[in-house]
Parts: sequence; structure tokens; C-alpha cells
Amino acid sequence: MDDKATIGRLKREVISFRDERNWQKFHDPKNLSMALSVETSELQELFLWKSEDQIGELLLSESGGRRVREELADIFIYLLYISERCGIDLSDAVLDKIKINRKKYPVDKSYDSNRKYTEFGSE
Repeated sequence: MDDKATIGRLKREVISFRDERNWQKFHDPKNLSMALSVETSELQELFLWKSEDQIGELLLSESGGRRVREELADIFIYLLYISERCGIDLSDAVLDKIKINRKKYPVDKSYDSNRKYTEFGSE
């Protein structure tokens, strides 16, 4: 899974799609971040007020699974657009953030815990 394309290839594909339609003039960081927010809200709406069992049924149904898949794709596409517009290499950003999170959430303090790193104290 997820081995068919690199982030770079996906970014090139969505940028090509955008440029073929001359949409780059609309793709400033403010509007892209707002569009990302809309897409994440659409994903959240699919799960809103549903129990774990209902979510499982949604994901197993053809139409529900397709809707979740499409919203996830929309979210990722907007992340690619924003990263391109802001000149950010997403691969580097994710790897750097994992390093930061490893320091914030050491295994000995965060294992099996839902506490935020600021709640660890000096234990």
C-alpha cells in the first residue's frame, strides 16, 4: 500500500492538473488553507455522531468507503498544493516533525498514554 508513487510524483501530477486549468492564480496560501479546512470538515461530517460500529459499516460499504477515500484524497491534494506554493518539501517536513515528536514523546513517558507532552512533568 502507498508504494505506487512518491510524494514528488503526486505533487507534479496535481500541479500539472492545476496548471492545465490555469488555476495557479487562485492558489494562494490563504485560499488553499481555507479549502483544506473545508475538505477536512467534509471528512469529519462523514463520521459525525456515528458510533464505532456505524463508522465500521460506513467504511465497509461501497459508497461510504468511496466517500471517505475521496475526502482523504482531496485533503492530500490540498496539502500538496500548499506545500508547492510555500516551497516546502513535505517529505523533509514529515521526517523533521517525527524527530521533534520523538523528543517530545519519549517512549518511557508516552507509551500507552494519551497525555500531551506538556503534562509529563519531570517524572
